[in-house]
Amino acid sequence: MADSKMIVSFGEMLIDFVPTASGVSLAEAPGFLKAPGGAPANVAIAVARLGGRAAFIGKLGDDEFGRMLAAILRQNGVTDAGVVFDSGARTALAFVTLRADGEREFMFYRNPSADMLLTEQELNLDIIKKASVFHYGSISLIAEPCRTAHLRAMEAAKEAGAILSYDPNLRLPLWPSAEVAREQILSIWDQADIIKVSDVELEFLTGESSVEDEVAMKLWRDNLKLLLVTIGEKGCKYYTKDFKGTVDSFKVVQVDTTGAGDAFVGAMLSKLVQDLSALQDENKLREVLSFANAGGAITTTKKGAIPSLPTEGEVLNLMQGA
Repeated sequence: MADSKMIVSFGEMLIDFVPTASGVSLAEAPGFLKAPGGAPANVAIAVARLGGRAAFIGKLGDDEFGRMLAAILRQNGVTDAGVVFDSGARTALAFVTLRADGEREFMFYRNPSADMLLTEQELNLDIIKKASVFHYGSISLIAEPCRTAHLRAMEAAKEAGAILSYDPNLRLPLWPSAEVAREQILSIWDQADIIKVSDVELEFLTGESSVEDEVAMKLWRDNLKLLLVTIGEKGCKYYTKDFKGTVDSFKVVQVDTTGAGDAFVGAMLSKLVQDLSALQDENKLREVLSFANAGGAITTTKKGAIPSLPTEGEVLNLMQGA
């Protein structure tokens, strides 16, 4: 049976190497700082930092970096009993540069990395079955055996009564082609209860460079309880069976957008899991999404994903200050 308010996040955790200088290409960077990352892990830590209960399920290399990442989960209050280690593969690395405009470029080292090698047999089904919300991305769909493990984990969570939350978190360089990425990302679309896409992902999945309602509704499926489109500093758009609208974000000075989407998702899920009736109550939902927008906004004011994820006090301060 689903545990009291536990959010279980499934997928990759890796190390981002970020240039010590801003606004340079990877080749121009004078040096790099290591920063723990991976969207599903960021979401789990975002939830825990806001005072929620979170667990992470995934595979790391049995190496210095993998052990470091597991320790970071524990230090941040995330249950790591679903983490397994691979002695034959390394923890994934990503070199991420922030261009002068604050947007990111990626170069990945995963051939194959440990997260891709998680098997169905290695899943901690006890933790998955305790989830009130089971959250995942699409990177874990790229390669076997992780893809099969991902599908089994979703099935087990659904059977146990969890809400399924999906953030595709498109990383095109990791896919064989754009066509395969689109096809695989959409292959599990009709199983989720909550889906969040960015404006860039909306354009990629629909082929239309617009965030108008009729474009977003191309991604609507009857299984959904909530479809969200984040539109950067403009906030987010929401769609349910009964209502739709936009919630504005908060004005901040942006330094680094890394992790903002994960902070948004973590903040949203941490509130929804306390009161699922918000999915049917527009006023409650708008409050949840305002909280999520504030969480995302704060994350952009500092460098790196995990160090910049906010506490509940920081989120409430921004909301009250506005």
